[in-house]
Amino acid sequence: MKIGELATATQTQVETIRYYEHEGLLPLTARTAGNYRIYGPGHVERLAFIRHCRSLDMTLDEIRVLLRFKDAPAEDCGDVNALLDEHIGHVAARIRDLRQLEKQLKALRDQCVGPHSAEHCGILNELAHAAAAPRAPAAVHEEHVHGSHGRATRNAAAPRR
Repeated sequence: MKIGELATATQTQVETIRYYEHEGLLPLTARTAGNYRIYGPGHVERLAFIRHCRSLDMTLDEIRVLLRFKDAPAEDCGDVNALLDEHIGHVAARIRDLRQLEKQLKALRDQCVGPHSAEHCGILNELAHAAAAPRAPAAVHEEHVHGSHGRATRNAAAPRR
C-alpha cells in the first residue's frame, strides 16, 4: 500500500508517518519505480503500536526502547518493566503538578468574585503582580522533560504525533 493508504488504515496523518520514519520508529520502506513508498501489514502493526504508546503519553524515546525489545522477542523484558515503572512515576508527578496548578487557578479565580472594570479585576491584577515577581528556577524531573507528555506544551517543529 502507498503512504496515503497506510494513513487511512491507521488513522494517522501522512506527515506523522514521515516524521516517525525520520525518527527511526518506522523502518524505511521499499519504493516503486515511480518512487512511491510501499508499506505492508508489518508497517500497519508497528504504526498501531506506536500510536497506542503515544495515547499512553509515552515519549518517542520511551517508544524507541519498547520497539527495540519488540524487535528482539527473545530478550529479557525486565527493562520494559523498569521503563513502564518510570513512566508511571512521570505520570504521577504530572498529576501532582496538575493538582497544584488547579489549586493555583482556583486561588486566582477567588481574586475576583464579581464583574468589575478590567482595571480593578483581581485576576488580572494578580497575574500582573505574579508576572513581575522574580521566580525561582523550576524543579526538573531527572531525565524527563517536564510537560513533555502534555499536548499544550508541544514544540511546533516537532509536533506530538
